[in-house]
Amino acid sequence: MYAIIKTQGKQYRVAANDVITIDRMEGEAGDVVTISQVLLVGGEAGIQVGAPFVEGVSVQAEIVAQARGPKVIAFKKRRRKNSRRARGFRADLTKLKIVSIGAGEAPKAKAKKAKAEDAADAAA
Repeated sequence: MYAIIKTQGKQYRVAANDVITIDRMEGEAGDVVTISQVLLVGGEAGIQVGAPFVEGVSVQAEIVAQARGPKVIAFKKRRRKNSRRARGFRADLTKLKIVSIGAGEAPKAKAKKAKAEDAADAAA
């Protein structure tokens, strides 16, 4: 089973036990985060496409590490002008390990089901 998730404005294709690197996310190493913005879920039963998100499906991920990316140097030089400038940048990154792709009930569906059960209990 795999899923396409959206987090921090970017999309990632993930499956169970995958390790992905994304932009910095709040949390410490070992924390479990839930990503509820699932755009597509695929598996043996077929493909389920969301509009815009798939209802009732979420991805559980564990934060493996908070790290920094490689240094990127932006070097500008103007020839014959004795003008040059170097600027460096290192991105803050988070490594996530995908624990599971869950297909539970959506919160709205649970609320409707609970109301239906309460109405049935009141009628009885």
